[in-house]
Amino acid sequence: MNFEGLDPGLAEYAPAMHSALDPVLDAHLNPSLLQNVELDPEGVALEALPVQESVHIMEGVYSELHSVVAEVGVPVSVSHFDLHEEMLWVGSHGVNGSDDIRQIQSLENGILFLTKNNLKYMARGGLIIFDYLLDENEDMHSLLLTDSSTLLVGGLQNHILEIDLNTVQETQKYAVETPGVTIMRQSNRFFFCGHTSGKISLRDLRTFKVEHEFDAFSGSLSDFDVHGNLLASCGFSSRLTGLACDRFLKVYDLRMMRAITPLQVHVDPAFLRFIPTYTSRLAIISQSGQCQFCEPTGLANPADIFHVNPVGPLLMTFDVSASKQALAFGDSEGCVHLWTDSPEPSFNPYSRETEFALPCLVDSLPPLDWSQDLLPLSLIPVPLTTDTLLSDWPAANSAPAPRRAPPVDAEILRTMKKVGFIGYAPNPRTRLRNQIPYRLKESDSEFDSFSQVTESPIGREEEPYLHMVSKKYRKVTIKYSKLGLEDFDFKHYNKTLFAGLEPHIPNAYCNCMIQVLYFLEPVRCLIQNHLCQKEFCLACELGFLFHMLDLSRGDPCQGSNFLRAFRTIPEASALGLILADSDEASGKGNLARLIQRWNRFILTQLHQDMQELEVPQAYRGAGGSFCSSGDSVIGQLFSCEMENCSLCRCGSETVRASSTLLFTLSYPEDKTGKNCDFAQVLKRSICLEQNTQAWCDNCEKYQPTIQTRNIRHLPDILVINCEVNSLKEADFWRMQAEVAFKMAIKKHGGEISKNKEFTLADWKELGNPEGMLMCPSIEELKNVWLPFSIRMKMTKNKGLDVCNWTDVDEMQVWGPARAEEEHGVYVYDLMATVVHILDSRTGGSLVAHIKVGETYHQRKEGVTHQQWYLFNDFLIEPIDKHEAVQFDMNWKVPAILYYIKRNLNSKYNLNIKNPIEASVLLAEASLARKQRKTHTTFIPLMLNEMPQVGDLVGLDAEFVTLNEEEAELRSDGTKSTIKPSQMSVARITCVRGQGPNEGIPFIDDYISTQEQVVDYLTQYSGIKPGDLDAKISSKHLTTLKSTYLKLRFLIDIGVKFVGHGLQKDFRVINLMVPKDQVLDTVYLFHMPRKRMISLRFLAWYFLDLKIQGETHDSIEDARTALQLYRKYLELSKNGTEPESFHKVLKGLYEKGRKMDWKVPEPEGQTSPKNAAVFSSVLAL
Repeated sequence: MNFEGLDPGLAEYAPAMHSALDPVLDAHLNPSLLQNVELDPEGVALEALPVQESVHIMEGVYSELHSVVAEVGVPVSVSHFDLHEEMLWVGSHGVNGSDDIRQIQSLENGILFLTKNNLKYMARGGLIIFDYLLDENEDMHSLLLTDSSTLLVGGLQNHILEIDLNTVQETQKYAVETPGVTIMRQSNRFFFCGHTSGKISLRDLRTFKVEHEFDAFSGSLSDFDVHGNLLASCGFSSRLTGLACDRFLKVYDLRMMRAITPLQVHVDPAFLRFIPTYTSRLAIISQSGQCQFCEPTGLANPADIFHVNPVGPLLMTFDVSASKQALAFGDSEGCVHLWTDSPEPSFNPYSRETEFALPCLVDSLPPLDWSQDLLPLSLIPVPLTTDTLLSDWPAANSAPAPRRAPPVDAEILRTMKKVGFIGYAPNPRTRLRNQIPYRLKESDSEFDSFSQVTESPIGREEEPYLHMVSKKYRKVTIKYSKLGLEDFDFKHYNKTLFAGLEPHIPNAYCNCMIQVLYFLEPVRCLIQNHLCQKEFCLACELGFLFHMLDLSRGDPCQGSNFLRAFRTIPEASALGLILADSDEASGKGNLARLIQRWNRFILTQLHQDMQELEVPQAYRGAGGSFCSSGDSVIGQLFSCEMENCSLCRCGSETVRASSTLLFTLSYPEDKTGKNCDFAQVLKRSICLEQNTQAWCDNCEKYQPTIQTRNIRHLPDILVINCEVNSLKEADFWRMQAEVAFKMAIKKHGGEISKNKEFTLADWKELGNPEGMLMCPSIEELKNVWLPFSIRMKMTKNKGLDVCNWTDVDEMQVWGPARAEEEHGVYVYDLMATVVHILDSRTGGSLVAHIKVGETYHQRKEGVTHQQWYLFNDFLIEPIDKHEAVQFDMNWKVPAILYYIKRNLNSKYNLNIKNPIEASVLLAEASLARKQRKTHTTFIPLMLNEMPQVGDLVGLDAEFVTLNEEEAELRSDGTKSTIKPSQMSVARITCVRGQGPNEGIPFIDDYISTQEQVVDYLTQYSGIKPGDLDAKISSKHLTTLKSTYLKLRFLIDIGVKFVGHGLQKDFRVINLMVPKDQVLDTVYLFHMPRKRMISLRFLAWYFLDLKIQGETHDSIEDARTALQLYRKYLELSKNGTEPESFHKVLKGLYEKGRKMDWKVPEPEGQTSPKNAAVFSSVLAL
């Protein structure tokens, strides 16, 4: 039990607290408990002090039976009902923390006692069976008996020990996450481990791997218990003032692995236990002595509370007997209270005779019969000695002799049938039940000792990563349920209003780089102003994705359309940027090299896409305001103009101009431990000089040449690929970080204590220059080589000066009131770092540290400030700025750096003009070659029909499957989704929602796809093979981009979409629609905590329509959804009478349950629209 979370004053008990007790009754002690007790002048009597036996007990109701003082003034730390005898074991707090009894466990032959770093096994008579001393650094808190001879011991460290009680040896060491395990329970399916962080992990019984994890409390876990399919827990929640006891018990259903309704209780819960009698009752105990009984799935009744009345101020321990008829409480003043529900309770189902302590056999010794083999030699009293005993044989002269298992009957082996790794065979009944004869064959020469230490199921090489990689940097995954993503708590991973990106899409390793580009304000505005006619234009798709990130208020987005276009570009495949699903899942690809190649590719591709000057006629107003020349604005932002000089040994020099969008770090060959600033390495990489073979026009042959690179113009955004692809580069970063750390310590006086911030006075004592207010802590200086700012200056002789730039340098050079920058002098500030997380368990991942600017905070949160954030797919968390430049090369390797020029935003027009115009809704040609006018299923909008703000549009979409779902069956038979099926939109239909042509479609586009379709889902989508093929299709076939622009225009204009299940439709189409523009009939006709109702049943019930007979038709579905919305307005009186509409919904659900939610066949029952029951419901 974690007593530190219960009461800070009980974490340690100083010796002075109770060292000098006068023979005076303690003020907190109940006087009735000390009747007939003599107080010794030299100390207080420690014998158990029973109260009067005349206690009235009401049958069936728990009442106090006895109260005894175990040890006056010494808190009771643990209590335990013996499982074999009618005994209650009590442990107390010692003088210091290491002597505390943490847990007691009764076995058939003795009792186990656990202290901080000691496990003791003693017979009930008091003799020590063994005393197993653990490592002195261990802090054990709990033990769990897995079987009769195996024990698990855990505590506040990153591992759990498995100990064999027969050999008294450690057989396994299971790794757990910090801060360790303080409570352990077991069921027939899992080990349950409670952590002080508030989490409860469910681990496999055989491998001890984590199968599930419940994040129960934000502060700390106090207690939990398991019974049947329920897990109940209590704990503490984080508040502004610290930890506060949470009066909501978190209850979990172990069949569905999900939380059910929390149970509110009327006491501050510190302990809880299931007391199953005729129901699964819970006993909830507070530290102040209040106890409440309630059902875990019901409501707590204040009448079920009784009070224990402890002698001390707090209850410290609580236990329940095996028969559930007795409760034991221990308080902080050493008093033990026994409560029962009957005057003569039964503590165990089959208790044996109590074994009391052996008397002292000094005066008279009984005769010993040496002929008896079972005679205990411990009966012979021997003096205490420190010398080696004769029985202590050296290990070299002795060998272990464990029992050998008898061979399995040959008949059993012959008739055995295997299912997996389990064998089944009929019992031949050749031996007595539960009895196996054992004969030790001393002459058995085949016997050989063997090690009982089995190999850990977790690889030895993986263990260091369990504690090395911080949790927020680990690869995050989405846990799918029957509802898909609807019940997944993304808010747990992202408390900000910025949008994360979902990782389950193929090639989503680039999510971190998409975030980096998005938070570059000029790039974001430029990309969103771009629009062209290319079907697969990365700039257009990136602009659509940026628009979704702008609209989101903390909900994650997915880049499915962008990645779809990315997979179609030949250059991406040629560069090896397209990963197969198997490589991505197993982490075979080198993610650091991959993301650096992707970085170079995306900048080049965006540069090419933006270079087109011709604005397409179909997309007037597509926005070329950024670009006034042949060069793109991507080039203006990222391009660095250079002169490449080649000098042959003949003296001939060739100079040519070129440009680059990024630089690659080139490390010096000298790997000595001398200090090498990052600025020096960067200058070496930019002004690169190398010897190589090149063609010389003067010599007319290949000659050794000296190639140098001079800078003519510096970019506004400096992009650097770190190229840490081998141990040499990693060692260089590690060595330079160590040198920088030593220099920082020396600079600050050499006496910086851990996690200590220095004041101005401390700095003056260390000789620090005035103006600095505080010194960074040691933790902030570790593993730092990268500067937050660098200063670059162009010299007159085409040279380049680069130096690290700090706030101190700025104060000394420019002063507090900084003047304008000198000509050719620029300061670049670090804006983002992309790092590769090395984790062999998951194959690694990529995350980004991004400095989010003021404009983003102003739009999202309404505040103006800058802050560093960690972006790990859909996990977003604010971090300290030092964390962005700290690289522990064991698990966190830098890949890409982004530096931006100061005051960059002021140089560019940051206005976003929506490039999508109304012309996208006008008539367009079909891609299908065989389409005829007779097959047209829609009438395009006329100019006088253009939608306005608030207009209704009926929408429905149909999909096909590109990749099947990946799932597995759990041991309990439930299905666990590993990876959902990848869907692609195949048909989108929009119908008019008002006007004379209401219900007539104006969009009915079939979407052409170049990817392989594995399932057309014809029964549910109506899509048949060939409908999406431009060569043979007779449908109105368009590109996804064309239809996407139509929907984007409707969203931007402010129309309201009416449909059934629109959330999934918009998700697959990859659109972010404001919630006030969505009218979903799924939720309009839905009662809380009830099932969702299909469109087919709603249409039959309310509209007397039979739809979706053989296949689905999106026009029919969209039109039906519009009619249902009109019906909703009619029944609810435009939403003004919710009570009457609630009665209509009750009638709907009653009818649905009777019909099993199935629409009758045409010859069967008619719609209830004309039935009496329906008319009566409407009458309500």
